[in-house]
Amino acid sequence: MRFGGRVAVRVVRVPAKQRPEQFDHPNRNKLHRIPTNGPFATTGHVELRDNTIKALCNADLNENFVVGRDVSLPETTIRTVRKPLRHIGGGIRVSQRPILAFFAGKMHGRVRPRLLKYWRDKDEDMKIYGSLPGRIARNMSYIRHMKSSKYCICPMGYEVNSPRIVEAIYYECVPVIIADNFVLPLSEVLEWTAFSVTVAEADIPKLKEILLAIPLKRYLKMLMNAKMVQKHFLWNPSPVRYDMFHMILHSIWYNRLNQIQIPQS
Repeated sequence: MRFGGRVAVRVVRVPAKQRPEQFDHPNRNKLHRIPTNGPFATTGHVELRDNTIKALCNADLNENFVVGRDVSLPETTIRTVRKPLRHIGGGIRVSQRPILAFFAGKMHGRVRPRLLKYWRDKDEDMKIYGSLPGRIARNMSYIRHMKSSKYCICPMGYEVNSPRIVEAIYYECVPVIIADNFVLPLSEVLEWTAFSVTVAEADIPKLKEILLAIPLKRYLKMLMNAKMVQKHFLWNPSPVRYDMFHMILHSIWYNRLNQIQIPQS
């Protein structure tokens, strides 16, 4: 089960006495479910455009995402619906991780073909594949690859977001995000530079050089921080304080609150 690609528009209620007249619009205080063309879903509808918050995975600055108003959602893959927390954690000790960087996935979008052009079968430290070959998967699964790597490469696909970002956090691997103009999820409260690396698309040829230039002390701190923020990206069978469910609601509330202008008396 994959969570991503849809839009939730949610606004927090404000008591009538505390809000100016423009906040009494009929489209406010409602939840709308919009198809996967989320970034453009409101462009042809003036009322929706001006009176809603878009909450979506494809938080692309080039596709009508408004920082400070719209909400960037984490994109997640639930591999076992009845046990959503299965396999989480368990990354092996850093000194025993044989892989510097790992990626495996389908070829779509502008970034992944470029990543493979420069790094597939080019360096033993860089395990960069298309779909993970069966002969390799039989000896080491996709999840085990992540848990055995220092860095997990998270390039955009058709859209800027990727479920690999959250997977890397789940499996205790520092995510390396390659997606220009991507507004990272939950960035209202999380400092992504503390537990991830962002690489510009133009710097893909220098990827190994960039990763090797990161001091061990800084890497260990990022890995520790990734483990600490893991709880914020978990889908629990019933919501738990500070988990993904609560963090998304907090982001919507935070952005809505910041839009409210209290009239001067």
